[in-house]
Order: sequence, then C-alpha cells, then structure tokens
Amino acid sequence: MGNPYDPYGQQPGYGQQQPGYGQQPPAQPGYGQPAQPGYGQPPAQPGYGQQPPAQPGYGQPPAQPGYGQQPPAAQPGYGQPPAPPAQAGYQEVHHHHYGSTGQLAEWGSRAGGYIIDILIIGAPAGVLYFIAGLLAGSGSGGAAVIALLFYLIGFAVYVGAFLWIVYQEGTTGQSIGKRQMGIRLVSAQTGQPIGFGMAFVRKIAHFLDGILCYVGYLWPLWDDRKQTFADKVCNTLVVRN
Repeated sequence: MGNPYDPYGQQPGYGQQQPGYGQQPPAQPGYGQPAQPGYGQPPAQPGYGQQPPAQPGYGQPPAQPGYGQQPPAAQPGYGQPPAPPAQAGYQEVHHHHYGSTGQLAEWGSRAGGYIIDILIIGAPAGVLYFIAGLLAGSGSGGAAVIALLFYLIGFAVYVGAFLWIVYQEGTTGQSIGKRQMGIRLVSAQTGQPIGFGMAFVRKIAHFLDGILCYVGYLWPLWDDRKQTFADKVCNTLVVRN
C-alpha cells in the first residue's frame, strides 16, 4: 500500500531511514543546478555535448584578448634588456643653429657692434680732421702746414684703428663692438676665427654691401643664415657667444 505522503508512490529503499518528526528531508538540487560533490568525491564531469574550459596546449600560445580589450604588455625575454621608454616626438625649434658655430646673431646686435667700431675708428681721426680744418681756414701759411700735419696724423690714426679692429676680428672673432654686443665672427665651415687675412678681405668685400642703396647691410634681416653679401663671399657667420 502506497504512502499517502509520497505523491509519486516512491518508498525509501531498504535500510534507509525516514526523517524524524520535525526534521527536514535532505535538500534536492533545483532544476538546472548541478549537485555538489560530497566530501572526498571528484568534481562532476561535463555532460554529453558540453565543452570543458579550454586550456592552452603544450607549445600553443595563450588565448587572445576579446574585442575592445587591451593586450597585456609584453615582457622582455630571458637575457634580453628591457625596451627603452618611448621618447617624446622630435620638436623642431628654429634657433638657427649651424653645427658648432652657435646661434646666429640678430641684425640689431650686428648693427650695434658695427656702430661702436665705427666710432672707435672714426672718432679720433674726426677730431684731428676738425682741428686741421680750423687751421687751414685761418689763411696763414704756417697754419696751413700744421693743418696738413694734422690731416696726416688723423689718417694714420684711422688706418691704425682700422687694422687693429681687423686683427681683433680675425684672431679672436671679436672687435670691441662685437665684444660689447656679445657676438663674434667665425668661419661657417669650422666655427673658428677666420684669421687676419680673411678678415681684411671681408672688410674690403663690404663694398658690395653698399651697392644698391646699402641693401647688403640689410640682407641679414631676411636671409636664412643672416649673412651680408660680404659674409657670403667669405663664407662667414656672425654668431652669439
């Protein structure tokens, strides 16, 4: 005779105990939930048609990250040095550098140095010429001789000052005016002073800068290498210290 409390007519097996009064029967796994293995029992194996979790085989690469995921950073291999950090992109800064010659001098600095040199060369000679002119205008014979003497002395002072300026530029790259403005004259090829002879030739070549309304002296304002015509002839640059 069936148990009225067993809707399916199932009886406990032989040797099995019924739950006592007030005790709950053992929990059965719900629909779709796997039963948990007992203590000491191996985990349940996947059923027919189910795939086990993929493990990378021997010698096979690990699984690739899914779409939209970042791959892990590559680690350097054994015995290989770590990759250097990424360098910032090259930023081109136009400071007009040419090898070891330094930064090109601006036109204002060049003009200031040139004016100082002209004053050093011309001021003493100008004073002597002024005195000579006063003596020559007196109409006296003796005064005319003295005036001629002053003219000669003034010319000698002018030539001497001119050659001294050329010597300073050729051997050190700096006249007094250039030294005061913090600039110097160098060879475009070596970055070194050009010597007395080439400095003298450069002074003579300034004649080309005076042609066409002195446009050669203004040429450094728009020239890429900030050169006058004399600089281009002698292949020289004026740079900052």
